[in-house]
Amino acid sequence: MSTTNSLPSPGRWRARFQQHDLAAFQRVAERHWPGADAVLPRLSRGANHGLLWFGAAAGMAALGTSARSRRAALRGIASLAVASAAINTVGKGAVRRERPIVDLVPVMRQLKRQPYTSSFPSGHAASAAAFATGVALESKGWGAVVAPVAAAVAASRVYTGVHYPSDVLAGAALGVGAAFALRGVVPTRGQLPAPGRPPGEAPALPAGQDLVVVVNRESGSATAAAALIRDALPLASTVECAPADLAGCMEKAAREGKALGVCGGDGTVNMAAAVAATHSVPLAVFPGGTLNHFAYDLGIETVQDTVTALTAGDAVRVDLGRFRPGPQGPDGAHGYFLNAFSLGVYPELVRTRERWSPRIGGWPAGVLAALEALRGSRPLTAELQGRRRPLWLLFVGNGLFRRVGPAPGRRHNLADGLLDVRVVHGGRTPGLRLLAAAVAGPLSRSPVHAAVRRRRVRLAGLTPGTPYAYDGEVAHSGTELLIDKLPEALTVYCPMPV
Repeated sequence: MSTTNSLPSPGRWRARFQQHDLAAFQRVAERHWPGADAVLPRLSRGANHGLLWFGAAAGMAALGTSARSRRAALRGIASLAVASAAINTVGKGAVRRERPIVDLVPVMRQLKRQPYTSSFPSGHAASAAAFATGVALESKGWGAVVAPVAAAVAASRVYTGVHYPSDVLAGAALGVGAAFALRGVVPTRGQLPAPGRPPGEAPALPAGQDLVVVVNRESGSATAAAALIRDALPLASTVECAPADLAGCMEKAAREGKALGVCGGDGTVNMAAAVAATHSVPLAVFPGGTLNHFAYDLGIETVQDTVTALTAGDAVRVDLGRFRPGPQGPDGAHGYFLNAFSLGVYPELVRTRERWSPRIGGWPAGVLAALEALRGSRPLTAELQGRRRPLWLLFVGNGLFRRVGPAPGRRHNLADGLLDVRVVHGGRTPGLRLLAAAVAGPLSRSPVHAAVRRRRVRLAGLTPGTPYAYDGEVAHSGTELLIDKLPEALTVYCPMPV
């Protein structure tokens, strides 16, 4: 007799599988879990339409102390969306399976509204697994918080009698797969290559010895960050200052310490960078503002990241952007920028955002400012590199920004000696022109925009009083501007990649 004839047929395998699946469902139905009757049905209902996970993402973004929390929340929701799309377009239609007999489950566990779609796979389990996996890929800490809740939601679908165990397992596997598929298309920050940056020489300052940290008490989350700094660096001197006193505090700190520490947003860090470069002392950056582009480009997302670099004496050299005349006019000092310098719609956006952010918050104010800037602005006219033209936007980045478009993104090299120059030409429909520039990205040219790299940029023929922005601060120009950079002029403490 052939041995192949003794193997179970596919029908028998299916029957055995369903038998074991039903037996597992019945064991769950017959077993009483202390406290579960009051929790799991409510948790299952709360996860309907992803509401539980949207609420969790909002909480993470609000309570998180770093950009990693916001990225984890966003990736969790995006992974959930991918999983839901796969379930609704393919999963539910591929296998038509009837729901379990709900009478086997005690009445107090049953949901008030029984689902009527195919039982296989579980959409709730897929969404829970996708959200938890997406969060964990960006933040292991938040992932550890979310994972038990996701597991409880998945288990609740069997406990309430609306799914077989195999439905839940298949849904969870699909959700995990969706999160990893999304990561293949949109890499996590940890997958991106570490920025290229030359090492710098800086003294190791364990416990913050001989370090003076200046904190902008009105900048974003700086006050909360200051408390963390004091705990992590007990030997450091931490000085909290009002914005008007920052310049004097930084000058004093640079003279007294072996390094200058700063806690605040990009505008505060900009001021500290100019002082540190002038006094030739290394800079320790603690992110504490609404936006912390420079710190994040260095790989610094938390206070602990800077503490680690200070303890080891790890530092890098970075370029410092410069523009002349500076904010004080022709007779004042040069102006400097760590991230970007811009004219056109962006300075108007910054001014509107600063006006509204104390009332409605930073991100809503940014959206409102963008709408107002695009609706009400007129192109400025200037002579750029010897040619006069109308411009909606001139963006000059300190190093090449990896993300497409005229807005700041991540930089791979903070000491490349070049400026990332992007121009959106004047004309009708500024919004469409800016969008076209965003899609095209760096190193491109078209009748609408241009993106090139230069060592310096000359502007002439400006209307006196034309607003410009540098690292989130706004000032007003004379008739001319020269923008260049000082290569490797600043030494900054920075954790080395493992």
